[in-house]
Amino acid sequence: MRILGLEIAPKTFSALRHRNFRLFWIGQWISLTGTWMQSIAQGWLVFEITNSSFKLGLVSTLSTLPVLLLTLVGGVVADKMNKRKLLLATQTTAMCLAFALASLVYFDVVEYWHIVILACIQGIVMAFDAPARQSFFVEMVGKEDLMNAIALNSTIFNAARILGPAVAGILIASVGVGGCFFINGVSFLAVIMGLLLMRGDFSPSYTITGSVIENIREGVRYMWGDKKIVSYISIIATTSIFGMPYLMLMPVFARDYLHVGPQGLGTLMASVGTGALVAALTLATLGDFEKKGFLMLAGGITFTVALTTFSFSGSYPFSLFLLILGGWGMITQTATINTLLQTRVPDNMRGRVMSAFTLTFMGFQPLGSFQAGVLAQQLGAPMAVRIGGIACGLVLLFFMVRRRDVYTS
Repeated sequence: MRILGLEIAPKTFSALRHRNFRLFWIGQWISLTGTWMQSIAQGWLVFEITNSSFKLGLVSTLSTLPVLLLTLVGGVVADKMNKRKLLLATQTTAMCLAFALASLVYFDVVEYWHIVILACIQGIVMAFDAPARQSFFVEMVGKEDLMNAIALNSTIFNAARILGPAVAGILIASVGVGGCFFINGVSFLAVIMGLLLMRGDFSPSYTITGSVIENIREGVRYMWGDKKIVSYISIIATTSIFGMPYLMLMPVFARDYLHVGPQGLGTLMASVGTGALVAALTLATLGDFEKKGFLMLAGGITFTVALTTFSFSGSYPFSLFLLILGGWGMITQTATINTLLQTRVPDNMRGRVMSAFTLTFMGFQPLGSFQAGVLAQQLGAPMAVRIGGIACGLVLLFFMVRRRDVYTS
């Protein structure tokens, strides 16, 4: 099978035979690379302006708080309307926000509160973008290649996590953070063009009536009635609150503990992406692997051990190795749960179920960023990460003992 002139394994990349998904996949890869560049540059800018771990955590908290408040509404909107048009609106808005931040830096008028406001608006956009994007895969590839499409989406997300931070580290040192923000704005054009070039009618084939509140209640009742869905969502929530904040604290580790500066920060983040990319490609190749619960457990254990050990590490090379392991564990657990959820739910509930996934994976991060920021300010960043790793391990142990069916299925 040849894609873009390259000979590839048919099973690993089977979803790319669908033209619409191929356009979306390529556009997302370019855009996500720019997004990761901006994420690294923004974290560095905030830390340089404020020199505060707490304020660094506060920006991360406020950027994802709208996801906590509005994602369930976004899930209803995704189930009700044309997802391609919804994604065009959200991606265009995100592009404008990136250009706004680039302009503030270019004219040397950027202040901390500017970053906070733009981050909050970006969070609102994400609350509607993520459920639509997650539930759009089945409309591009059908159910046959759905699991492969989910894994390939994780692949480009983590390939961008490798490339974006590495490039950002170089650009911050050479052209400054404003250049990263501008390039991110330009990168959104790729996904916007991909969406415009798609063929087909993406209007819902079903009708959903009632108010938004009624639709949310219907979705919650459906999920609450399925114990496995509740378990999957609970595991993701734990990872989001206690595990993921280590990424937010990475500028602190790079500058104050490992002493490697912005270029080292980019390499640290790229190491996370390297492990995650390997995991995503593995999952894409495995396809409809029967023992997905085992993969989820292996990912959770690896992530917990790597995260806790990283909190003790004072060695830059060893830290890179641990972050590769942590990235592998994180994406193995998260992408497997994403696949299990998407293949378990009916079409007319997919947007709402994936909004719950987004709510816990992204929306709960304000809680995690806040608690990690406070702990880092009071006890130091290593202790904050260590406490999070231990918390993830305890919850993992609970599910291993009390809900074995989640991992054995």
